[in-house]
Amino acid sequence: MEDLFDAITRLKKERNAVILAHVYQPEEIQEIADFCGDSFALSQQAAQTDADVIVFCGVRFMAETANILSPDKITLLPAIDAGCRMFDDTLESRVKAFLKDHPEYKVVSYVNTPASVKALSEICCTSSNAVKVIESLPADQPILFVPDQNLATFTAEKTHHTILPWRGACPTHHALSVAEVTEAKKAHPGAKVLMHPECRPEVRALADYVGSTMGIIHYAQQSPDEEFIIATECGVLTQLEWKCPHKKFYMAGGNLLCPNMKKTTLELVKRSLETLEPRIVVPEEIRTKARTALERMLEVK
Repeated sequence: MEDLFDAITRLKKERNAVILAHVYQPEEIQEIADFCGDSFALSQQAAQTDADVIVFCGVRFMAETANILSPDKITLLPAIDAGCRMFDDTLESRVKAFLKDHPEYKVVSYVNTPASVKALSEICCTSSNAVKVIESLPADQPILFVPDQNLATFTAEKTHHTILPWRGACPTHHALSVAEVTEAKKAHPGAKVLMHPECRPEVRALADYVGSTMGIIHYAQQSPDEEFIIATECGVLTQLEWKCPHKKFYMAGGNLLCPNMKKTTLELVKRSLETLEPRIVVPEEIRTKARTALERMLEVK
């Protein structure tokens, strides 16, 4: 009987598909993927392939971004109920209401937003380029940064712009406490603390390095240190252990797990390739506006 890995490999070839997996995905999903990484970079990689089908193993906004960049390809999200707890369905309407009352503001949206919010934005940013994106705007331009308040404050600390943080946060990162990181440092006194900027400011103050998920992986690869405390979602351990097999990694807290990122299964990936469902299609009017905000981001050097 054909096992799941073999079935997915066969179906992928038959469908001329590319499988993308965010690094927070379960290990077996990362194993079957053609590319693993951060969400926006994955969408860029998929756009550069000759694949007819994109299978995005992640959450909904990631698959939307892939469809924004590759509208000619079929975009599938195996775990169709995988959303992002950083925001809810009211985000678009609330941002519109804010802009109606405060037209002087421009929206800078984290790529971790729905396509409909990207379409309202002047420009998008990632956790690795947020500072450069903000600095590319006029110094006197009031900025509404959505939807993550912690990435907003991290960016504000490094620029002189007026940034109004949206009242939203990633529950996984936001819940990490000073006490947890302090305890991890005591347990592993020689370990460097590598942290995502979605953590709260007082927690970030305890880090040796703050950066994107791929930034954390690259830091661990290049560092002469042998032990690290990891302050981001636990799925990143898969890549860290694959790329740095002789180094040791410890989680900064016991609850650094995103339930939506763990919804993807091999069974769902197989079913998506069989049925070419569930599909993610961004309406054209939203797609073109959102793409403009993403292209502006790519112009920032």
